[in-house]
Amino acid sequence: GGVAAANCERAPLSRSTIAHRRYGPTLDVVDTSTETNTHRPTVTIDIFSDVVCPWCYIGKRRFEAGLAEATADGDLGVDFEITFKPYQLDPTAAPGVAGPVFDAYAKKFCGPEQAEQIIGHVTRTASEDGLEFHMDRALRANTLLAHRLIWWADQPGSPVTQDAMKERLLQAYFMDGTHVGDAAALADCAADIGADRDEVMAFLESSEGTAEVAAELEYARDNGITAVPTYVFNDQWAVPGAQDPATFAKVLRKMADRALTDDG
Repeated sequence: GGVAAANCERAPLSRSTIAHRRYGPTLDVVDTSTETNTHRPTVTIDIFSDVVCPWCYIGKRRFEAGLAEATADGDLGVDFEITFKPYQLDPTAAPGVAGPVFDAYAKKFCGPEQAEQIIGHVTRTASEDGLEFHMDRALRANTLLAHRLIWWADQPGSPVTQDAMKERLLQAYFMDGTHVGDAAALADCAADIGADRDEVMAFLESSEGTAEVAAELEYARDNGITAVPTYVFNDQWAVPGAQDPATFAKVLRKMADRALTDDG
């Protein structure tokens, strides 16, 4: 279909559900593998996405449903280690500046009529997945600070989970009309889920995590990720787009079986 029917943002995807793309060695700063339990294999899942990408939020819900479906009949015998990785749909957006998403879509997708169709389509699709988008109030902004905060939530000793932080920022953008490029607004979001607001502000005003997030963004570019969401399994297999829950469940079961076979 056309742009409005795609299940990702930025680049067209191949028709195959799983892109048989081999990924190179993981950079040290994005290596999430662990060796804490040699008797139970781990399947790593790196989810490349942006907080202003509607298909990324829809994909998050579908992936969660697929994971629940895959494990509905019992444990699959592996641990799924899920990490959210950064991707910027508009890395050139001016830091600290926000504007109506309608204007950004009209500019990107050749006019207001097309923008209205796309916003209507993703809003209806989101509703089918239990998400109530209010894109009339959404403010498109540079998401680098938001990605640093998501990185922070994944560090040892973080008071909040990375998943909770990602969820809160997606909600902030698509439902609350929050300026997700503003440090104070981001700190408020973090405080909503249990983080210390002053601690978060101090982090955002520092340079901590900047190099690490830049390296992860470069890693995505170097490995051919041009559309989000993209789900990378064990640094080897990529599933592009907001697939339906059944497809995610099938891939998760297959990856679990492969990990158990390799481990055995």
